[in-house]
Amino acid sequence: MENTMLKTFTPRSIAQMIDISAVRADATLDEVGRVAEAAKAYGFICAFAMPCFTGELIRLLKDRNDIMVGGRAGFPSGADTTETKVAAARQLLSLGVNEIDMVINIGALKSGKFDRVRDDIRAVVEVCGVPVKSILEVAYLTDDEIRRASTLAVEAGVAFVKTGTGWAGKPTTVETIRIIKGEIGDAARIKAAGGVRELSTLLEMAEAGCSRFGIGLNSAIRIVEEAKALQKAGACETR
Repeated sequence: MENTMLKTFTPRSIAQMIDISAVRADATLDEVGRVAEAAKAYGFICAFAMPCFTGELIRLLKDRNDIMVGGRAGFPSGADTTETKVAAARQLLSLGVNEIDMVINIGALKSGKFDRVRDDIRAVVEVCGVPVKSILEVAYLTDDEIRRASTLAVEAGVAFVKTGTGWAGKPTTVETIRIIKGEIGDAARIKAAGGVRELSTLLEMAEAGCSRFGIGLNSAIRIVEEAKALQKAGACETR
């Protein structure tokens, strides 16, 4: 399957599906700098840092209009008040971010407070004016809860339904992508994050309907380098 998919995706187009990030609790400014350099070198579509370093990341990428910078709201727990998430989104937008990834209210979802979940997402969407990705944190959810959360996010007007923060310790699976895709169809795009560390995983998820991937620095570089190696070996198109 990998070789077949590589006839469709090039190393460049794969990089254009990847949001590269340094969003661990211990990520340093040096790592943020490496994220910026890698984004420039490989052409990753978007770069993320933790909110306290987002301004620095924007400055590091100010000469590259082709690379977006994203912001985080309600990250990583999703348990902030709606007003806090809105304020965080507004502050990040004032810095110049191009997208906002927000964590949904996971506890409210699991409590059956679906209107509260939808309204929380919608409040962020309405103040942004840029694409919003709703992070479901699927590691904590049943399949039915994933379906419900995906529908609520679409009803709230998100551009993307995103699987996780990468902090939950359980990787996103291809089956999760299929569940979300089966629920929302083309009503929003899908972003996978958490445990996407191999080219084969990325390609299988892309085939299942995922179009963006949140990946840490080292794994993102390794994936594109693998695609380049396969391209040289004749498995990947060069256009």
